[in-house]
Amino acid sequence: MRSDYWDQPAFETIRPRRLVAPVVFNSAHSGRVYPERFLAMTRLDHLSIRQSEDAWVDELFARAPHLGAPMLRAHFPRAYLDVNREPWELDPTMFVEPLSDRFNTTSPRVAAGLGTLARVVAENKPIYRERLTLDDARMRIEGIYHPYHAALQGLLSEAMSAFGVALLIDCHSMPRIARSGDRLGPDIVLGDRYGTTCAPMLVDLVETIFTSAGLRVARNRPYAGGFATRTYGRPQHGVHALQIEISRHLYMNEATLNKNENFDAVRLLIERLIFAMIGLDVMTLVGNPAPAQKAAE
Repeated sequence: MRSDYWDQPAFETIRPRRLVAPVVFNSAHSGRVYPERFLAMTRLDHLSIRQSEDAWVDELFARAPHLGAPMLRAHFPRAYLDVNREPWELDPTMFVEPLSDRFNTTSPRVAAGLGTLARVVAENKPIYRERLTLDDARMRIEGIYHPYHAALQGLLSEAMSAFGVALLIDCHSMPRIARSGDRLGPDIVLGDRYGTTCAPMLVDLVETIFTSAGLRVARNRPYAGGFATRTYGRPQHGVHALQIEISRHLYMNEATLNKNENFDAVRLLIERLIFAMIGLDVMTLVGNPAPAQKAAE
């Protein structure tokens, strides 16, 4: 089956002119290039299908390569393929053919309709008119998913080779979290799999940057870090991974997906964060491994 992205890149690596720090930024859910074939397969209108996007996150972090750190960003949308899942985390009800035991069909993410190929977008809206074929899954997973992760692994390996340590910043956005009782929901959620994927001093630094801007920051609840954070975060081997979730209401209208009047202010705050990450003393990071406790799910 020919790739839906045969005539355009499904993702891109944006490299700095000179690599100055071991930091890699990853924006896997901000893609907004919807193939015509995919749009013909969906029952949703052009705005509804976009509700799963981490809209504009790649633009919030776009200064990273200019400041000396690479960024990997998806052009394919999350509703089409989610690279923050296991490679074959598939819902058997979505496919014409039966799925064998080699597929992970029973994860909580699959049950929620949010596997590698999602069944629904936000608010539990079904994506497809008809069931898919396994050839469609193979085209997306073998043709895009695996090359995407190979590119991400390559960037982390380059950082390790150059600096002896690597730091993955996994960039995401989240729907606004409602207040609980008399407490407002967080503006930012930092995920380090409950202290297992990243040096504590790094998480502390990121939290301080956001709280100093007047934002409310939570750790690991409700987002502890997905597949990328869990897979690449190995502090004992010199690779740290931190997931950052930014509440969408801070910089955009969640209904229309249009940027709001605060977009530039949030972008400048993220630029300050990037500066701080790039300015880290590498040896300090090496000397602060995360505790080797088991991450809670």
